[in-house]
Amino acid sequence: MLSLMPKSPLNLCLLIFVSGIGVTAEVFADTSAASINSQSIQVRHIQILAASCAACHGTNGNSVVGTPVLAGLDQSRFVARMLEFRAAVPASEVMTRHAKGLTVQEIEQLGGYFFQLARVQSPLLQPKE
Repeated sequence: MLSLMPKSPLNLCLLIFVSGIGVTAEVFADTSAASINSQSIQVRHIQILAASCAACHGTNGNSVVGTPVLAGLDQSRFVARMLEFRAAVPASEVMTRHAKGLTVQEIEQLGGYFFQLARVQSPLLQPKE
């Protein structure tokens, strides 16, 4: 059994569920060594949030099934659209639920994350010659 009692000044337990499989990672750090900084934790947090978008919007934001491609999308456009979904305008049950589950800061960070990803044209969506 996992003990949650701190073994060092910083005890960080991450529980990540990927495809229904639970993966637990414990990170114990000495704060004087600064082996974990808040920026790297925040980057990983956004990567985990972005992974949930892949089910519909494709790996790294490159959709192959006709849903909007998020990779390379302008950050301000992404943020504006997600805030519209939070307000349920337009009505989209799936996207409204996702958007309401995110903070404005997370939405802004996701917008920056997807903006920096390379947009790749899916061979499935290219016209046949």
